[in-house]
Amino acid sequence: MKIYQSMILTSLILTMLILISFLISKKSILDLNKTSSFECGFMKMNSSRKSFSIHFFMIAIIFLMFDVELTLILPMISSMKMMKIKQWLKSSMIILMLISYGLYHEWYNGVIEWSK
Repeated sequence: MKIYQSMILTSLILTMLILISFLISKKSILDLNKTSSFECGFMKMNSSRKSFSIHFFMIAIIFLMFDVELTLILPMISSMKMMKIKQWLKSSMIILMLISYGLYHEWYNGVIEWSK
């Protein structure tokens, strides 16, 4: 019985919090100047959401991918002491071949080129 009461009380509190936050965060048409982007005191010429370079986004994603790959390369140095030389060479070559293939694939598809 106490479990049901606590569930009902919890759901009532959550519902009240959701309703209060919805009422407080209600924006009106009068707040249009407050919500618009500020460009050196001038009215904005166009929507700030339209001008987005997908190529810049792709370069950023590639940078993050190679940054993660760098975290795979760095432990190879310390793992050399724990592994046999053949195992270390084999695993290192596999990792480096995968990274090189990824770079070749991006280069072949023209993702890395900034101007086309």
